[in-house]
Amino acid sequence: MSESRFAELSNAALSDLPSTILRPNYDRTKLEAGIVHIGVGNFHRAHQAWYLHRLMQTGEAFGWAIVGAGIRPFDETQRKKMAAQDYLTTLIELDPSGCSAEVIGSMIDYVPVEASNAALIERMSRPEICIVSLTVTEGGYYIDPATKGFDAQHPDILHDAEYPDRPMTAFGAMVAALRLRRATGIGPFTGLCCDNLQGNGEILRQTVVSLARLSDPDLADWINANCSFPNSMVDCIVPATGPNELRLAREIGIDDAVPVTHEEFRQWVIEDDFCAGRPAWEKVGATITKDVHDYEAMKIRLLNGGHQVIANVGELLQVDTIANCMAHVQIAALFNKVAREEIAPHVQAVPGKTPAEYIDLLNYRFGNPRIADTTRRVAFDGSSRHPGFLVPSLRDAIAAGAPFEGLALVEAAWARMCAGTRENGSKIEPNDPNWEELRVAAGRSKNDPAVWRAQRQYYGDVADDSEFAAAFDRWLAMIWDQGIGVALDTYLES
Repeated sequence: MSESRFAELSNAALSDLPSTILRPNYDRTKLEAGIVHIGVGNFHRAHQAWYLHRLMQTGEAFGWAIVGAGIRPFDETQRKKMAAQDYLTTLIELDPSGCSAEVIGSMIDYVPVEASNAALIERMSRPEICIVSLTVTEGGYYIDPATKGFDAQHPDILHDAEYPDRPMTAFGAMVAALRLRRATGIGPFTGLCCDNLQGNGEILRQTVVSLARLSDPDLADWINANCSFPNSMVDCIVPATGPNELRLAREIGIDDAVPVTHEEFRQWVIEDDFCAGRPAWEKVGATITKDVHDYEAMKIRLLNGGHQVIANVGELLQVDTIANCMAHVQIAALFNKVAREEIAPHVQAVPGKTPAEYIDLLNYRFGNPRIADTTRRVAFDGSSRHPGFLVPSLRDAIAAGAPFEGLALVEAAWARMCAGTRENGSKIEPNDPNWEELRVAAGRSKNDPAVWRAQRQYYGDVADDSEFAAAFDRWLAMIWDQGIGVALDTYLES
């Protein structure tokens, strides 16, 4: 289809879309808000919003529509783009055999972004809002990197504690809304974290309750006793949107300012703990359970951890996408050896899938050539992702006396990447909230690897293990002296 024949996305234009594109079969004017979602990025729209849309397609959940929200300048830009197209989103599924498209309509509004977050607080305090869900990145929960407890000294938190009616964080806004709901007798809502964190509901509870306690201990106790924070596991590979994705949407017949591409696989496992009700997501494929932990561990350690195994090495070798990394003989072999021999032994099976079977699935998913998931995107925020996704496996291996040479090599590759240059001399642009700190440590560790290992905020007690120190130091020296290719061959031949 030529680009001159696409339709601008809107409610009015739905009937004009090509017949091959699925669209809402329900009357969107009958939808009523029940969920506020903070952080309306691509993943949310391809995952949680899609499950709700599919439930609406069956004639259910019309009272659970989503109101988008955010606190960053990006969120206001996103709001304007989505408002212009009636909050519709085009999802483009990229399968190796082709692609298909669907327009989803489960979002009906988007809160204006304000410095005081007044509009967000007001919307969350309304009685019809029963769930506040979030995708704000793994590093956004104000966790002290050393203790894993709440970081009460962060400047954002100090501000919200002093000015609880004018918070600057999403969590401060949640606390302010819950204060109003308690005062007016509306009651609590469920806080549903959808970020890749082990025990993500427990972490969200820790952040919200701890922040409330700084300004209003009684309110903190009320939140802790009445609100629910279910753990969940979310899984779908969703690349960022750029010119290629915008062009692809036009090629299939839609002018969407914010289309989303995604793989054909989705999974959502949710702890059944909702204090104010929930949609029946299980009717459209979500798993509702009393125990999310093993699902979380398998996904976070093998998929998210596996991504970090791949991405840092890929950056050093200037391999641009995850699919191309999996087409690279050394990188694919590194992923499989580390995943099967050093991570999987510490991961429990879940109903219907063993760790080995999950790794087989990841080989297929990571290798999907139609998913242009950039190595740079996956390598972003290593200072949150290595401690969250890889270090737990490293810690378990050390405790069990099990192999961890490959994990030590991956950590050395991260240290080398953070030096800011690839092996061909090209520059790696800043790609971490703590980039400058990491870059300085990486530079110094070239001659003194202990400098990198001493970053206890990332390694905790692993930094004290002499065998890890020896392995890390050996790999880092080899990478600097002989190159990452030699290091990979040495490991793979061991």
